[in-house]
Amino acid sequence: MEVLSVCVACLSLCVSLISAFSQSLDSDFTFTLPAGRKECFFQTMKKDASLEIEYQVLDGASLDVDFYLQSPSGHIVATDYRKSDGVHTVETEEGDYMFCFDNTFSAVSEKVIFFELILDNMGDGEESEDWKAYVQGADLLDMKLEDIMDTINSVKSRLGKSLQIQTLLRAFEARDRNLQESNYERVNLWSCTNLVIMVVVSGVQVYLLRSLFDDKRKTRT
Repeated sequence: MEVLSVCVACLSLCVSLISAFSQSLDSDFTFTLPAGRKECFFQTMKKDASLEIEYQVLDGASLDVDFYLQSPSGHIVATDYRKSDGVHTVETEEGDYMFCFDNTFSAVSEKVIFFELILDNMGDGEESEDWKAYVQGADLLDMKLEDIMDTINSVKSRLGKSLQIQTLLRAFEARDRNLQESNYERVNLWSCTNLVIMVVVSGVQVYLLRSLFDDKRKTRT
């Protein structure tokens, strides 16, 4: 019976490991917001959970957008006006949260926007504690499953944080690359414009200098 109890405990630990690494509460999305448009998204939350939203404008004139976050009760809990990035964290209530990106102030330029959602305390703790019901008898083998689970959860948290940082770094890289390409096009445009102006000015100066030395007086014979 003790061997069976140990086997069941090991099996439940494996199931917990799989579920711990397969369930992700982080998500990110990149989309194009046309000029003069507003796009809204919804996220279902539980009571006393935590919702963190981070966004960046990757491409578009001025790299700015309006943002607001609305609770299920209809209250605006966070707002940004004409900003290129932002981070907002709120303690949630039960229901659907709505967050919108507004580009109606721009009549010409579309925006490429990246955002990431991080959800905490969504109520998965009870399921992850089911393995403790099978731990009886495992003390003979000095198996500290609770310490193992704490370590695994710590590793999972750090891996999630690393993934989040890498995603944000990719977003920063994409925005910097778009900005550099835009600056490159502007530099080329103004360089060509200045070159044409210099050629025209040089031609006008040559013409004026030649006209000064031309003898237009008529000689009589």
